[in-house]
Amino acid sequence: MKYEVVLFDIDDTLFDFKKAEGHALHHTFTQFGLPHGATEYKASYDEINNVLWREAEEGHITTAQLRVERFKRLFAVHKLDFNSDDFSAVYLHYLGEGAFLIDGAAELCGMLSDCRLAIITNGIKEVQTSRLQLSPLRHMFEQVVISEEVGCQKPQAGIFDHAFTKLAISDKSKVLMVGDSLTSDIQGGHQYGIDTCWFNPGGKTNTSGVQPTYEIKNLMELKDIIHSKTTC
Repeated sequence: MKYEVVLFDIDDTLFDFKKAEGHALHHTFTQFGLPHGATEYKASYDEINNVLWREAEEGHITTAQLRVERFKRLFAVHKLDFNSDDFSAVYLHYLGEGAFLIDGAAELCGMLSDCRLAIITNGIKEVQTSRLQLSPLRHMFEQVVISEEVGCQKPQAGIFDHAFTKLAISDKSKVLMVGDSLTSDIQGGHQYGIDTCWFNPGGKTNTSGVQPTYEIKNLMELKDIIHSKTTC
């Protein structure tokens, strides 16, 4: 077996984050009296949210700040008179309900019972913990490393240091990082000196300059990679 430890990202790798996000935005805007708000403000929200998560990856903003700041900016742009803290709290509650799995996620993890599986995610503790607990994956991971708890984000080395310490890993050659993000999962793993697998179901073009060790479109392709006896 080529890899003994597999580090999984959560969002858009094992869990369908877009579906969870849509669920949360719809129910939150509805609760605040704007049943069409999720549709009307989604593009603007995405732009603001993506900027802030990039800043978080670079260490310029904390997750605690991000969770409220994105709504402050959205409401300022659209002149919406909502309390950002209250809106964020409701949104995160609904987001934590979004335990929607990517096709094949549960089956794959079940097939990798001979590996040590762990989560390493850029995310908010109560959201990621809730979604995992609501899913069939809840007992499948030896460790769950969440950036908000660690205090740094992928691709920063600190979150990988934390994961390796928790898992008592000494041989990087036996570890594979699997994720959908070139800038956090793949770049982070590459910089840390471990092999990476880019989950790219949509067939996006890689213009990042970061080269994953492997690229897959279907999660089930990972089984053969992990159990391969050949070197890459």
